[in-house]
Amino acid sequence: MAEAAKAAGKSEVLERLMEDYPTGPHDQPQSMCPAFGSLRVGLRMRRTATILSGSACCVYGLTFTSHFYGARRTVGYVPFNSETLVTGQLYEDIRDAVKEMANPDDYDTVVVINLCVPTASGVPLDRLPKEIDGVRIIGIDVPGFGVPTHAEAKDVLAGAMLRYARLEAENGPVARPRSPVDDRPTVAVIGELFPADPVGIAALIEPMGLGIAPQVPTREWRDLYAVLDCDVAAAIHPFYTASIREFREAGRPVVGSGPVGVDGTAAWLDAVGAAANVPRDRIDAAKNVAIAAIRRALQSSQIDARITISGYEGSELLVARLLTEAGAEVPYVGTACPRTEWSDPDREWLEARGTRVQYRASLEQDVAAMRDADPDLAVGTTPLVQAAKEAGKAAIYFTNMVSARPLFGPAGAGALAGIVAAQVGGRARYGRMLEFFDGVGTAEAAGYGWNDVPVGSDESAAPDEAARVSRKDDGVPELADAVGR
Repeated sequence: MAEAAKAAGKSEVLERLMEDYPTGPHDQPQSMCPAFGSLRVGLRMRRTATILSGSACCVYGLTFTSHFYGARRTVGYVPFNSETLVTGQLYEDIRDAVKEMANPDDYDTVVVINLCVPTASGVPLDRLPKEIDGVRIIGIDVPGFGVPTHAEAKDVLAGAMLRYARLEAENGPVARPRSPVDDRPTVAVIGELFPADPVGIAALIEPMGLGIAPQVPTREWRDLYAVLDCDVAAAIHPFYTASIREFREAGRPVVGSGPVGVDGTAAWLDAVGAAANVPRDRIDAAKNVAIAAIRRALQSSQIDARITISGYEGSELLVARLLTEAGAEVPYVGTACPRTEWSDPDREWLEARGTRVQYRASLEQDVAAMRDADPDLAVGTTPLVQAAKEAGKAAIYFTNMVSARPLFGPAGAGALAGIVAAQVGGRARYGRMLEFFDGVGTAEAAGYGWNDVPVGSDESAAPDEAARVSRKDDGVPELADAVGR
């Protein structure tokens, strides 16, 4: 499909995707359909409409997943068939749909997302009008053969929106954000975080005289202007390559890593303070307040366990750092996201403590590392958790159990100890379950009603006379015989 897309005029699009999101040893997405990431960004924004262009089965799956994740928003869909695809009528249908949706009373933005087939067929979303009656039109290609994870697909749309907003701001006055504008220098946080984390980060930087800007991805179009007006951008999730490019184009410095644990918080506050030209005494004051509170939280939330980490969210290295500072042994961290300079501080810190970090990790690599490390607890993706439990090991799903908790500051320091203790403390039950279900659902017992190899009877081995079609005089099969056949 990639070759077809290039032949159809999408070479420039694919080259940009390959540069921003280089693939690893595998040639297929290592998460759910990547387009879900872009769809999620649009669905979480006010006054933003989303239209999908792709195969019906793909659109069904994406809309189902969006509602599963709590979106209460209609998703537009432009269907196609072989004729409309090859004649170019699909593009005309998309353009008509955009014109119909672009009502300034309802929307600030209409986003059109090409899935695999339209991208491979060269549907040219870049030819759509950039604006209709004041409604911005943004067309992006998010094919599974060009974007390795749904996490990076969030950046595809976030980066496209930041670019559009940056060009608007460069050309004249723009709308003020809905929320009050902070008069202090601000820090823009890049990446989806647990809802309490931006508040916690704001508390960490407040002693330096800094405020928090809206988060990227934003919840409203006008927030993009406040984001770009920041003094420092913090790449908490280090794979937002397109978004970081827009911050740099706007002349904003970018720092990596995040305020996690004692060491991570101290280094991050130093980096943010230096980038924002904060006086040294203010930086030290902020560090003293934050580190004392985090150290107390860690001391009361110690973890005595061997843990492996894997996932596709992009925060895996930060979680590993926090667990390590809490006393856990973390021999392996695998992330489906790529290596970038923004995660180098975390990688170097972990490797100095004996942790093996695997970027663009495949499921096979994660499972092999889990089996080799023999952890007390495996944290990972759904298939990794399945493999661990099949081996009688305690395991939890990263996205639901780890990402659903604070990570930064004192709140993050104490957030994981409880769940780790509960899971590690219940390891024995996994062994009992494994013994109880031994052999069930495997090999010859994979079907219902069998405990061993099915043995055929004489009747089953011989031709089934009853199943033969008997015919009446007129040659019409008897109904019962026909049903039997």
